[in-house]
Amino acid sequence: MSLPEAYAPLRYAAGQISHDQWPALKQAGLAAVINLRPDSEQPGVDEAALVRAAGLAYHALPIASGDDLDRVRVAHFAELLQTHAEQPLLIHCASANRVGALVALHAAWHQGMAAEEAIALGRRAGLLGLEPCVRELLADA
Repeated sequence: MSLPEAYAPLRYAAGQISHDQWPALKQAGLAAVINLRPDSEQPGVDEAALVRAAGLAYHALPIASGDDLDRVRVAHFAELLQTHAEQPLLIHCASANRVGALVALHAAWHQGMAAEEAIALGRRAGLLGLEPCVRELLADA
């Protein structure tokens, strides 16, 4: 198994990864995972244990909906990106839509990227249905 296509150097976005794929992703060079799915989306699954058993660093940053896209969570996302600045990092949710939303907001709010550029980057990371929400947040900034 290879890593998903990168949306930026050392940064990968994906929907839900199958539980048996974590070891193969580690072998492909992945170092860390940020899971954006709340526990309620994965009842009975201990993804943290599965990811760590594969030898990967694991972080949970639950984003249930556009209502959770705020400056506090985006700042936490920025900290996690910085923690793994030199390592291949996979960010995932169910479809990558929330990944793309966080990527776009981070690019605008923490990297000073213009709104349209940030949204284009977010789209490369999976932004789809949350784009109107992201646009509204960027306009309010």
